[in-house]
Amino acid sequence: MNPSPVRHNAAVKEPMREEHPAIHVEVTHEESDPFAAPTLFDIKDLNVYYGGFRAVRDVSLSVGQRQITALIGPSGCGKTTMLRCLNRMNDLIEIARVEGQVLYHGVDLYDRRVDPVEVRRRIGMVFQKPNPFPKSIYDNISFGPKIAGFKGGMDEIVETSLRKAALWDEVKDRLRESAWGLSGGQQQRLCIARCIAVSPDVILMDEPCSALDPIATGRIEDLMQDLKSEYTIVIVTHNMQQAARVSDMTAFFTAEVNEEQDRRTGLLVEYDKTEQIFTNPADERTENYVTGRFG
Repeated sequence: MNPSPVRHNAAVKEPMREEHPAIHVEVTHEESDPFAAPTLFDIKDLNVYYGGFRAVRDVSLSVGQRQITALIGPSGCGKTTMLRCLNRMNDLIEIARVEGQVLYHGVDLYDRRVDPVEVRRRIGMVFQKPNPFPKSIYDNISFGPKIAGFKGGMDEIVETSLRKAALWDEVKDRLRESAWGLSGGQQQRLCIARCIAVSPDVILMDEPCSALDPIATGRIEDLMQDLKSEYTIVIVTHNMQQAARVSDMTAFFTAEVNEEQDRRTGLLVEYDKTEQIFTNPADERTENYVTGRFG
């Protein structure tokens, strides 16, 4: 799918180094050139403030279309804050302020004429903890299209979304049962299906497997690989093995610590092909993190 840009409100296997074998990561996804992908997001000099505190500073990077981009780094380095900038979720925090540019298809998402509701339809989010609505499986999927005013065949949307999320065969005979009766992994795939149902361009994932067991995690990772043929995915993860397995590009963030105020400001250290980040990073801080010396 290749939707038009967000409108202004007109209507709007080479393993890691072996010095620290306790953490061993293999880059196993297909060989490709992530830099060859067309740019979807172009982020320039991004700074995020909560009140007078700067939580993220001076981030510039580009995200390619139909790739998986991983954001990694220690706790408090601004990964989730950065992710939430991509669909204006930080707008929902009263004291939050974003400076710089987040260009999406060349349009600045923070232009005052851009409708944030339309931004969040095109750029969906899956959260750390599965959060199905207290409704049936069917109603969870149909909710978004109904709110968006869709008048067509809802059964088809529900089935298509669940199939894309690799969940249809497991739930097709109980669509009218409560979504809360699903396992944790199934609930997370349901949330992905719910996101897909409104035909987004991008899926943001904030540690989507942190609450799941290894089997459910594997299914979500396989699903991400399937979905990137249609969607751009940006994922925050603390799991470096996961980042290495699933992503095309990886951004490593670290935190500058203000000892007096006990606060951390996140900054981007290095952004490169995932294989490069995990086998031959350019920055010593990145190497220290991915080899387990730090973080």
